[in-house]
Amino acid sequence: MTDTLRWKPDWPQARQALTAWWEHRGLALAAFAPKDKPWEDIPKPEVREPLAGWTDADYWAHRALYDLSRTYCGGAAFPAFWTCIGGPGSLGLFLGAIGHPAPDTLWYEPVIHDPDTHPPLQLDRTGAWWHRHIDVLAHGVRENHGRYLVGLPDLIENIDTLAQLRAGQLLLIDLLERPEWVKAQIARINQLFFETYDAMLPYVRDPWGGTTFTAFGLWGPGKVAKVQCDFCCMISPDMFREFVVPALTEQCAWLDYSMYHLDGTNALQHLDALLAIEPLDAIEWTPQAGLPGGGSPQWYDLYRRIKAAGKSVQAIGVTPAEVAPLIDAVGADGLYIMSWCQSETEARRLVNG
Repeated sequence: MTDTLRWKPDWPQARQALTAWWEHRGLALAAFAPKDKPWEDIPKPEVREPLAGWTDADYWAHRALYDLSRTYCGGAAFPAFWTCIGGPGSLGLFLGAIGHPAPDTLWYEPVIHDPDTHPPLQLDRTGAWWHRHIDVLAHGVRENHGRYLVGLPDLIENIDTLAQLRAGQLLLIDLLERPEWVKAQIARINQLFFETYDAMLPYVRDPWGGTTFTAFGLWGPGKVAKVQCDFCCMISPDMFREFVVPALTEQCAWLDYSMYHLDGTNALQHLDALLAIEPLDAIEWTPQAGLPGGGSPQWYDLYRRIKAAGKSVQAIGVTPAEVAPLIDAVGADGLYIMSWCQSETEARRLVNG
């Protein structure tokens, strides 16, 4: 077995950098760019109808392969076969949420109308969305030939998944009127997340004993995932600790490496609770639209605060010009920077100093 990837010749070095980042003792700098010359001449798939990206697993897989063949991955970046055919929130589809594809997005229709009569949540491995995901995963494995890594889809979990199944406005009322029901559903969703992860693990476990979570370019030894709770922006810190933290803690303990997706300034009120989750390894910061990107000096103190608590941090949307000042201000150890460059030359220059 070769120790590298055909479309990532320096994969051993990237692997080492990512492992060190998880352990808070190194810098991971990922630079993506259009490839000067494609790795291979893979024909661009022809779209037959507007919704093919959501409903045609073969088209989705061929498009992912086409895009990867034309992407340069510098530094800690690596080619990951994108499997999020249902968009963020695949787990909800597997538990019964109805997906309505649109040309540029996927809408989820809740299915829990009466909590008192709705049947217990189960993982449905017979539905169309499950089979589409498995088909994409299988295609990624079949066409790999040592060129890239196949990643898990962006499953999402916890109360975010429950909000897909039960309309968000109603779920807010449920927190007050039937809190024990909410806790029971979140606990059940955790178990179904673990079941789903294990069912997909044979497709994504790589020769180095690691797994890839395609969202945010995560790789690590063992079981790796991004975790989140966007619903947290609508609840208080006390409610977050009561309803969300226990399940997040269990999930992070079950995984070998976990990173929390902290999304928007309304979520910052929960940072103390997140930093207190001992098995959580890292936190990623996404500023909302209208605010400076992840490389802005506006976020330096936030990154320092996360690192001071013993967590690694990921900064996304960092421009090439912002990389060096960010490293100088925050420190390299435990910092993962994701940057998109205009050209392969610019990306190579960035990662080579």
